[in-house]
Amino acid sequence: MSLKSIFDAKEVKAEFEKAGINPSFIPVIWKHVMNHNPNNTTNKTMEWKEIPSLPSAAYSLLNSKFKPLTSSIHSLLHSSDHVTSKLLIKLQNGAFIEAVIMTYDTRLGKYNGNPRPGGTRSTLCVSSQVGCKMGCKFCATGSMGFKNNLSSGEIVEQLVHASRVSPIRNVVFMGMGEPLNNYTALVEAIRVMMGSPFQLSPKRITVSTVGIVHAINKLHNDLPGLNLAVSLHAPVQDIRCQIMPAARAFPLEKLMAALQEYQKNSQQKIFIEYIMLDGVNDEEQHAHLLGKLLETFQVVVNLIPFNPIGTLSQFSTSSEEKVSRFQKILRGTYNIRTTVRKEMGQDISGACGQLVVNLPDKRSIGNSGLVTDIEDLHL
Repeated sequence: MSLKSIFDAKEVKAEFEKAGINPSFIPVIWKHVMNHNPNNTTNKTMEWKEIPSLPSAAYSLLNSKFKPLTSSIHSLLHSSDHVTSKLLIKLQNGAFIEAVIMTYDTRLGKYNGNPRPGGTRSTLCVSSQVGCKMGCKFCATGSMGFKNNLSSGEIVEQLVHASRVSPIRNVVFMGMGEPLNNYTALVEAIRVMMGSPFQLSPKRITVSTVGIVHAINKLHNDLPGLNLAVSLHAPVQDIRCQIMPAARAFPLEKLMAALQEYQKNSQQKIFIEYIMLDGVNDEEQHAHLLGKLLETFQVVVNLIPFNPIGTLSQFSTSSEEKVSRFQKILRGTYNIRTTVRKEMGQDISGACGQLVVNLPDKRSIGNSGLVTDIEDLHL
């Protein structure tokens, strides 16, 4: 029988309680696992006996049931853009997932007309599934089909691995898979990330979804304060269905009603993700339709240049002129805050929509050149 991840919180807590061990020791164990950097020690694999002052029963339980990490970094690639790194992570079942670290500078740009405070920090883009059921035609992950859900521990372990590469301030669930299709593990993983030793604020965590309506209806109650991003990508149902087959199950009218209720309950802005596909959804008429669809909401629209996915590409990237015109319509006519996502990590297939498992060689990184981050927009 395979050992479970120590970060599978629900199972660890249940086993501790069954053995009469105080669950308050669990965050202590997590902290020791976090602080064990295999690059800085001769002992690459952590052993439970290295953690001092646990009850004796805890050591035998940990040895028989749990591993510090069930996954490992297979390769770490650094982009020539000097701000993006991609982790290829091997799971215990032999499958692979990808996570992406993006380094930003919070001092770039202005806030309320004044220079922004802060400095450099990193955002981690995590995966929630191996492959994806949604089958979005512009996304490489969709071409893999669905393999399996990740456990909550496998989701959290991505943060553990990434934290050994760079201090992580934000986490976005925009990697492989549809997070709300793995709802229970997602909620459990985020609760672990918000607790000790990670201590991430819910304001620093963003969950992206194609629009799983029944899950959106539960999300605010289960994880209040979280950022919600919606992969809308089209202002009308028929275009959504053409490029996102799963949209047939979640009609636009029902999705917008769910978002309206979510916003009413959360009192938070919603991020709207909109991939720009030349001749498909990027014309002026589409901008006006999108503006009318969103004008009663408090949103930030993030226009995403389409990132080619090799021979899988049946779409072309919208021109900068089209993107700019689209943005000006949303801003000028509808007063909707609209940004254009900077393309990052294309050369290592780490950009939006490019995550699909392959087994590449390691590459090196040079000096950092820094960009600002959408995660700061809601401040």
